[in-house]
Amino acid sequence: MTFNHFITGTPLTGQATLGELSRQRQRNLFLLALLTIAIAVISTGFGPVPIDPLTVFLIVSRRLVGQPVDAYWSDAIDAIVWITRVPRVLMAIAVGSSLAMAGAALQAMVRNPLADPYVLGVSSGASTGAALAITVLAGVGGAFLLPAAAFTGAVVSILMVLAIGGRAAGSSPFRLILAGMAVGYALSSVTSFLIFASDSPEASRSVMFWLLGSLANVHWPMVQLCLAVAALAVVVLTLASGWLDALAAGDDTAMALGVHPLRTRLTLMIFVSLIVGVMVAGAGSIGFVGLIVPHMARALVGTRHRLLLPASACLGASFLLVADVGARMLFPPAEIAIGVLTGVVGAPLMLLLLRKTGQLTN
Repeated sequence: MTFNHFITGTPLTGQATLGELSRQRQRNLFLLALLTIAIAVISTGFGPVPIDPLTVFLIVSRRLVGQPVDAYWSDAIDAIVWITRVPRVLMAIAVGSSLAMAGAALQAMVRNPLADPYVLGVSSGASTGAALAITVLAGVGGAFLLPAAAFTGAVVSILMVLAIGGRAAGSSPFRLILAGMAVGYALSSVTSFLIFASDSPEASRSVMFWLLGSLANVHWPMVQLCLAVAALAVVVLTLASGWLDALAAGDDTAMALGVHPLRTRLTLMIFVSLIVGVMVAGAGSIGFVGLIVPHMARALVGTRHRLLLPASACLGASFLLVADVGARMLFPPAEIAIGVLTGVVGAPLMLLLLRKTGQLTN
């Protein structure tokens, strides 16, 4: 069996069969991209003021080309679409796609199908930074204080993880996961202490809501930053898809293909952690996206990362867009944290995937 067949898991039944399978997977990826665009347009119309998809499309199109507001809709409708809903839709796309790609990459790097971006302690570090900003530094900085503190916490956490388990990551990637879990639990305790010690009930409530994730208070500068980072993640991780294929096949196979396992794994882990740190800083902690979405993508496009990464990005964006609609619409006028919905949906899906793959029965 060749390395390509080992990675894809496809049977050796002839080039015609493999070629048809490859074309089918490419069509699936194209359909996923179209589905993501459709969900983005439709979800923008959901809210207390329903707006039809055609109006959403026309408003966004005119805004992008700099044309004035059409007489067909009012200034209020234009403001609702462009100022209120489009930023959170774009943030959902950026965060969902980045977390899903990070999960797919991390599962390949540590060769563990249950790994996700948060096992490295990045989410806990970002949460601790955000809690510190809300409970201790409130009023000191401007609008970027919270994301800046969260990002700093994410960077500090991954440096701690690498200091503890990075040296052994080449021979035992699982040790890095254990280091991430240890750091994550420690930082979660610090976050809990900050909430407990806070004299402001409102600050404590803000921290708890942020810990579960929310797209309610996004603003254009942060959206633009997250979109840029998400685009960077797509480019870099897609270019590194061959490395990820090699790491997923094992360190011996990677070395035989000219890939240095330790150096490559640590480099990619640092990059993935920084990506996750930016997304958590912008939208809070949102779980299960990086865990379940890559498994769904593999069922559609296979395990080769050249297709798996963009497919995960599309599915992750679609998943978070639908979850955001639920967060806005389930209990109006109140809005629930988006992490609650991803957890409620993600946990049963994960159990279903485990049962389907035999992990719960073997």
